Amino acid sequence: MTEDNISSTHPQLPPTTEEHRYSWLRLLRSRRVGVSTFYKLMAEHGCAERALEALPSVAQAAGVDNYSVCPAGVIESEMAAGRKAGARLVAISDEDYPQPLKDIADAPPLLWTLGDVTLATRPALALVGARNASSLGTRMARGLARELGEAGFVVASGLARGVDTAAHAASLKTGTIAVFGGGVDVIYPADNRELARKIADNGLIVSEQPMGTVPQARHFPARNRIISGMSQAVVVVEAAARSGSLITAREALDQGREVLAVPGHPFDARASGCNMLIRDGATLVRGAKDVIEMVGAPRTSDLTGPSDMPPQTSPSQRSLRDTSDLHMQILSRLGPAPLAEDQLIRDLSAPANRVTPVLIDLELDGRIQRQAGGLLSKI
Repeated sequence: MTEDNISSTHPQLPPTTEEHRYSWLRLLRSRRVGVSTFYKLMAEHGCAERALEALPSVAQAAGVDNYSVCPAGVIESEMAAGRKAGARLVAISDEDYPQPLKDIADAPPLLWTLGDVTLATRPALALVGARNASSLGTRMARGLARELGEAGFVVASGLARGVDTAAHAASLKTGTIAVFGGGVDVIYPADNRELARKIADNGLIVSEQPMGTVPQARHFPARNRIISGMSQAVVVVEAAARSGSLITAREALDQGREVLAVPGHPFDARASGCNMLIRDGATLVRGAKDVIEMVGAPRTSDLTGPSDMPPQTSPSQRSLRDTSDLHMQILSRLGPAPLAEDQLIRDLSAPANRVTPVLIDLELDGRIQRQAGGLLSKI
């Protein structure tokens, strides 16, 4: 009874009732039952209830003694946690389940959803990239997300720092889906708590993990397959040669999705993954028009109208810790490619009289260099 040795198939599963979802969840949460084993058991036994009855004997035949299915109390607690959070459990046989996701080999049988579940039925594009994104990268992500949203696409991403955050924030008004590595009620990273609240109110949060699950490194590759699986294409804005964004791109290729990438400066490590993807055949992206030309216009241009994010404000005075944070923000946004100082200040959403002294400090420390025309670059 080894999960990796069983090929995944999708039996014809009927629409679920609350009782069915309870049994499905209990089967899926049982020890040594993963996605492909779930589908195999459902195909062999016809329903989750009979599969649960047969599971101990199946385990014994596979050499696993004293096997017991997931206790009913565990499932009751998870479903109670879902109700408390206002989440909804959607099965692969339900109409609200993302249709493109149904087509991948290891589609999650069940998804916890929080927010506007109708967004999952609209055409979606994934926008992913580096957590330590440059100023150019975050600006590109915002522009792409905004324009693709205005064209009728829902923007899917993973709520990580950097590119993901920029993509979600820019597409709140037109529709965004955040796929979590942990439970839909566990915000990660914590500094995106307010953004996650706005997505729950105006967008959609989804996860296959149990309620209350704190995300771990092993959860994110599985999360990435959902991001690409529910999307028509994956657009990589910035990515290092070894990064989670490239894992998402590989998942997309395996799922038969289009992969597109934004080129970057050859000396910037954050762009090396994108440049590799383009070298290997990914479509080069200069703007939203390139994406739409590749995937085609969405079938519907009806956009929902969640309220936009309020404009960010910066306090007039900052503590030493805030100054240190500003140092880090500036260095993360600058790279080998020169960036105009006024554009950097706009990207930071900070007053010029606060940023300018910090730039001087970094220049004196030899961390950045100033070039003709008011351009800055990282050393």
